[in-house]
Amino acid sequence: MNIADVRFDERGLVPAIVQDAGTGTVLMLAWMDRESIEATGRTGEVHFHSRSRDALWWKGETSGNTLHAVELRTDCDGDAILVRAHPKGPVCHTGKATCWGDDPAPPLARTLSELAALLRERKRELPERSYSAELFRKGRGAIAQKVGEEALELALAAVAESPERALSEFTDVVYALLVLATELGIGADDVVRSLAEKKRAAAQ
Repeated sequence: MNIADVRFDERGLVPAIVQDAGTGTVLMLAWMDRESIEATGRTGEVHFHSRSRDALWWKGETSGNTLHAVELRTDCDGDAILVRAHPKGPVCHTGKATCWGDDPAPPLARTLSELAALLRERKRELPERSYSAELFRKGRGAIAQKVGEEALELALAAVAESPERALSEFTDVVYALLVLATELGIGADDVVRSLAEKKRAAAQ
């Protein structure tokens, strides 16, 4: 987004609508100024302008429920901003997933979005005693090998074991695929676009 396209009001503010980049759910409404927009672009974490404190507000600085910025986009008039982000935990101060209550997104989409956000954090911070961080430390080759191992275990379980066991292996494959996607820099939007293309091809 070009900050020159933003039409700030007389207070130097512009409303910002926050949307979950993974599920499309609208999360909250806040205000941004030039400083918060620049801070968001610089850090990759969503910042707002606090009208009550008249100061820069890093969302989640105290609670830990931050918003990882994916994209900022102005509307057609330039007087509102759409902030697409991956939330780390509930967004509302009440503990709800959104400022309009519980997240109405399908549970699968919400769960995958939250897991993807957690994996990005693990890759960025590489904490000790984290299995995911250990995979990222080993690198792309080891992660790809893990995907293959889990896929083989799923295939064997599907043929020779119970549906419950196959389900457990299936979720291990999904987890390994998300780790690999994170390592490759593939985001949820990329996956959705690719699936949409495959859907169109299958419908022909």
